[in-house]
Amino acid sequence: MKFDATLRSVHGTSASRHLRHKGRIPAIVYGKNSSPLNIELDHNYIYHALRKEEFHSSVLSMNILDSKKVEQVILRSVQWHPYKQQVLHVDFQRVSANQNINTKVPLHFLNAETSPAVKLGGAIINHVITELEISCLPAVLPPFIEIDLSNIELGNSIHFSDIILPAGVSYNGSDPDPLLATAFVNEGVDDEDQKVEEDKSE
Repeated sequence: MKFDATLRSVHGTSASRHLRHKGRIPAIVYGKNSSPLNIELDHNYIYHALRKEEFHSSVLSMNILDSKKVEQVILRSVQWHPYKQQVLHVDFQRVSANQNINTKVPLHFLNAETSPAVKLGGAIINHVITELEISCLPAVLPPFIEIDLSNIELGNSIHFSDIILPAGVSYNGSDPDPLLATAFVNEGVDDEDQKVEEDKSE
């Protein structure tokens, strides 16, 4: 995914506020043994790009218009206005082709509707976590990791140890075997409790 950036020579709170009034966003690029690079971005483009999953979990090509240079980066953090739909600041990190990057990728849960837990047991599948911390070279960074739920049964769970990561990708989280999903039945209130509640309300 590609986007354009412009070098930013003026810094500080007042300068950043002035940029935002013009529909621009202050941003920074750091990493890869190079000095931080102050840039500015088009707010509307970045606002809509941030709605796309791939912008958060892919290596991005940042085209710096002033220098006609392209940097390979990943999104690191976004600062939003506390109550407006406005992006205030964005951080990117440079990546190198021969150095591992540590990042998070989203989990895509598939085939829940065909699993025994749902088809036979009427279960609800609870996605305990929605992204996974990984480490890999930029060239093999997956945009997402698929979790197949087709064999999950009622009362069972899927942990990290139950899945296989793509080639070249390793898990980088603190929990050695995180819980990913569970299948359970939401029984609700039983008939006896319902009757008691009805009697109280009469």
